[in-house]
Amino acid sequence: MAENRSGNPGGITPMQQMLASGTGALFTSLFVTPLDVVKIRLQAQKTPFSKGKCFLYCNGLMDHLYVCQNGNSCTAWYRKPTHFTGTLDAFVKIVRNEGIRSLWSGLPPTLVMAVPATVIYFTSYDQLRDFMRSKLDSQGQYIPLVAGAIARLGAVTMISPLELIRTKMQSRQLSYHELRVCIQSSVAQDGWLSLWRGWGPTVLRDVPFSALYWFNYELVKESFCSRLHLDEATFTVSFASGAISGTVAAILTLPFDVVKTQRQVELGDMETLQVTTARSSSTWLLMQKIWKQSGTRGLFAGFLPRVIKVAPACAIMISTYEFGKTFFQKINQERRLSSL
Repeated sequence: MAENRSGNPGGITPMQQMLASGTGALFTSLFVTPLDVVKIRLQAQKTPFSKGKCFLYCNGLMDHLYVCQNGNSCTAWYRKPTHFTGTLDAFVKIVRNEGIRSLWSGLPPTLVMAVPATVIYFTSYDQLRDFMRSKLDSQGQYIPLVAGAIARLGAVTMISPLELIRTKMQSRQLSYHELRVCIQSSVAQDGWLSLWRGWGPTVLRDVPFSALYWFNYELVKESFCSRLHLDEATFTVSFASGAISGTVAAILTLPFDVVKTQRQVELGDMETLQVTTARSSSTWLLMQKIWKQSGTRGLFAGFLPRVIKVAPACAIMISTYEFGKTFFQKINQERRLSSL
């Protein structure tokens, strides 16, 4: 029983793990994106976006900077003139007046990075966790914590330059040739590390979140399986475990999320306005500044929206991923039996 619950996917291949995580990423985006689209439309109605305004767009997998442009690109979806009286009213009117596809506005460009990043992250976590358990010959509870932190660190490091490049392309409407020249100029002036601007705050939020998430997920899942006398976690158990662990991790890392959001929008404004500002304060100094200005409430601003967004996203992602792994595990078992 312990072996089945350890997360070892019964001999499925890394490619099958990648397919399972990719499917989970797509399902998560399809379910969570409408919530953020409605939130952004309500936000734009309250405070209209001006040219060059940056805002965060979340597809349930990653936060992406969106830059408001003049012309059609700005009125495409987040500035359509519709009056909403609330969240439910926004859902109804968007579907009725603009079609149901409008609930997934802006999604395709973000998936180009979000899905590969999620695939790398989840596959790396499973591989690292199983490797550590095998080499250390241990089921220690610290293993998911360490494996989750390392996997997230790798995924963030790989995707950070691509997110910066995407922001440059969107904010300045660059061709690929102009983009290459822009990147070369940035590297020549500030070095290769300039491609990882914003990496620090992202790591400080995502790595602790990932470590706490996987630690609690494996713990809660094992507890559910033990109480329900299950050899393997069911879809419902994975879903509930993902929601609980995601909520806990989101609450504990919220101050880092507040800082990361400010730094990410600040970086987007710099790219959009094409100006060089003084070097940003460190994450810790920025947290101290928020503390002095707004106290604890400032560091935990956006508590409820973050939990409402993170909990279902984590639940859908992990339950779909575990379901996919179980599916491939059964296929592999049937193939082995048929070859006997």
